[in-house]
Amino acid sequence: METLLIDQESLTLSQGDFIIRLLVAIGIGAVIGLERQYSAMKEDSRGFAGIRTFVFVTLLGFIAALFGFLISPWVYVALVFGVSVLIGVSYWATAARGDHGATTEFSSLLAFVLGSMSLLGLIEVSLMITVLVVLVLSSKFRIKTIVGMITAEEMYDFIRFVVIALLIFPFLPDQTFGPYDVLNPREIGWVVILTSGLGLAGYLLTKFLGTNRGILLGGIVGGLVSSTAVTWIYAKKSKDNESLAASCATAILGASSIMFVRVLIWTSIFSEALFQKMLLPIGIVFLAAIGVTLYIYFKRRSKTSENAEMPLKKALDLKGALIFGLIYTLILLVVSYANENLGTGGTIISSAIAGFSDIDAITISISKLAGGSLDLRIASLAVLVASISNTLVKMGIGLYAGSKALRKNLSIGYGTVFLVALATLVFLV
Repeated sequence: METLLIDQESLTLSQGDFIIRLLVAIGIGAVIGLERQYSAMKEDSRGFAGIRTFVFVTLLGFIAALFGFLISPWVYVALVFGVSVLIGVSYWATAARGDHGATTEFSSLLAFVLGSMSLLGLIEVSLMITVLVVLVLSSKFRIKTIVGMITAEEMYDFIRFVVIALLIFPFLPDQTFGPYDVLNPREIGWVVILTSGLGLAGYLLTKFLGTNRGILLGGIVGGLVSSTAVTWIYAKKSKDNESLAASCATAILGASSIMFVRVLIWTSIFSEALFQKMLLPIGIVFLAAIGVTLYIYFKRRSKTSENAEMPLKKALDLKGALIFGLIYTLILLVVSYANENLGTGGTIISSAIAGFSDIDAITISISKLAGGSLDLRIASLAVLVASISNTLVKMGIGLYAGSKALRKNLSIGYGTVFLVALATLVFLV
């Protein structure tokens, strides 16, 4: 049995454990210090801390925590105060030379704390924090570039989203009322938050990533917002330039593939039981959709083509999200009525009709009722029927607005998806 180096009620350490934790603390200081010294050399600045200094800071945090256990917690407090004063003096000196940034100083305090965490045995947590710190420190120029690209309107929309999500949503009542006792303000608000947040995320991805990495990425990113919008935009573009037909078909089918992912996301959020039942059939349809998308993508004869771009509108479409919340509420009532008064057939028909306009609202509505007033089997059939009807609508849009070459590709792609979806529907029945 290994001899214990420290054996107290609050701290027990063998010599091997002590050495390992000490080496972790040294490694943390060296990694953060390397990034800080490299950054200072690139910017030709005179930061006070480099590799050696950060190693000393983490070692001091390690020793301070050790003395806090062996002698008194006040020793740790005194050393924290001393390090803080030293770092404060350093900041005052660098600020006097015109460098008002405090990133290195705060990094030093973090390094001190991480050294203390290493002694306590929180090695995984301290290493994870170290990785995050280094990533944030090394992303300075990228962050500046991204922030510089944000417009005042986009920042205002982001602030509005934060206010709605953190200051309004938490205070909505969490209780059901109304016809069939299925309306819940908190859940309706959650739908609005999720919808507007998804739109905001899709907007930011489109803005900062664009479609420079390929038209397939453009379709997938656009599919996060609206696969129907992607279908319309790329169908029109294929008519303007028929040489882009295969690429536009790839974007449309890629966005439609993401639609099935969204279906699984909504069901997982609102009904775990329905998610488990839908995972296999929707997963099969998704694989078929993404498979035919990749087939058309790699089959393209033109190896170089222009990148289609998603036109950006508003970062936060709050009006659209509220309308979506209203549609969700109406669909919830319609499905509840159909389920109670028209039986299985009514629920399936109402889902098919709802799928003509939007897949998300009907999926959320069905998920809310699944396992309760609506049988899981019927709920899974309704979601799949809605997905099929929504797919047929997008196919119609593509055939109507697209070029002749696009119609051929969409017929192959959507035909495959439809047959696979029909087969899974028969399997569920």
